[in-house]
Amino acid sequence: MKYGLIGEKLGHSWSCEIHRLIPADYEYELKELRPDEVGAFVSSRDFRAFNVTIPYKKTVIPFLDHLSEEAALTGSVNTVVNRDGALYGYNTDVFGLTAQLTRGGNAIRGKQTFVLGTGGVSKSAAEAARRAGARDVTFVSRGEKDGAVTYEELLARADEAEYFINCTPVGMFPRSGVSPVNVADYPNLCGVTDLIYNPLRSELVRQARALGLPAQNGLYMLCAQAVKAASLFFDRDFAPELAGAICDRLTEEKENIVLVGMPASGKTTVGRLLAQRLNRPFIDTDDEIAAKAGKSIPDIFAQEGEAVFRQIESDVIREVGAKTGAVIATGGGAVLRPENVTALKQNGKIFFLDRAPEKLSPGTGRPLFSDPQQAFQLYANREPLYRAAADITVDGNGTVEDTAEKIHL
Repeated sequence: MKYGLIGEKLGHSWSCEIHRLIPADYEYELKELRPDEVGAFVSSRDFRAFNVTIPYKKTVIPFLDHLSEEAALTGSVNTVVNRDGALYGYNTDVFGLTAQLTRGGNAIRGKQTFVLGTGGVSKSAAEAARRAGARDVTFVSRGEKDGAVTYEELLARADEAEYFINCTPVGMFPRSGVSPVNVADYPNLCGVTDLIYNPLRSELVRQARALGLPAQNGLYMLCAQAVKAASLFFDRDFAPELAGAICDRLTEEKENIVLVGMPASGKTTVGRLLAQRLNRPFIDTDDEIAAKAGKSIPDIFAQEGEAVFRQIESDVIREVGAKTGAVIATGGGAVLRPENVTALKQNGKIFFLDRAPEKLSPGTGRPLFSDPQQAFQLYANREPLYRAAADITVDGNGTVEDTAEKIHL
């Protein structure tokens, strides 16, 4: 490996995808190492430069010859450069997070800030918060250590919390859907930054946005620190807007297109066409439900009832919603359970295909929609739920091609 990333588990890293978008001639690789292999790898000096992720940001330090100011200050290295045999350690996390905190406004300035977690990146987050103008920074930990307050103490001081930076893995794929705190418990909170970027909208971010608070994931930080690292790799500057462009492109590539709407509104047909046009995988949750149950949806309803069907549907949607870069067509009743909407929004933008009930055609495969008259009542009942769930409502009364043309991330 000449350039790349070392860590213990890298299966879900997006670093290669980021570095391929940096305009420099190099191949970037992922290299998983066991703890007992790190020292030998670094000491070999058989590389030009590499990034470091958890849990080795402190581990590599004894093997380096020089530390940057930020690396020494935080006790954390995420970039190592080999210059004629001498190893230089840098911390570009501070740069990346400072850039993220000040991007598009600076909600953290002057705020009492709590850094959730005391792991390898937490000191970098605290330093970035100070550089972005936070009034004061306090660490939060599950146990009493290094002057951090516990989560119980944080809750007792809820009125003081004005900004959160989450440095814990709580809510990260594949264990998404949970949050280290309940945002609603903090009445003076002004904003949230979650360093988690997979899912794109963690439960912490979702809760904050539901309350109208500015909240951002960690993808821009990841891109900004990567661009900064590449500038150290090659001793050159890149365009200031490069990190934002990479972040926007990755967000678009990773975000799912989710279609909701009435039975027979064209979700599957439109979805297949979109997937073909965009070269994305297509997922129909009804197909996934039938495969999981080993029987057709009408048979599930007939033999086990709607309640069983809805639970299988929720299980499928939880799995499907964690995927990225797909076109997903859902069943007509997917929005009936709020947890389904939450699961679909974590990585997806939801489009409501709004087709007039008189244009819907009942079929034998739709247990709750076998009579044309049922369409009007079902539409009246569900339309508010579709609109509430959707990020965008699309007129679905035209042709399949016309409807597909209206759907854009």
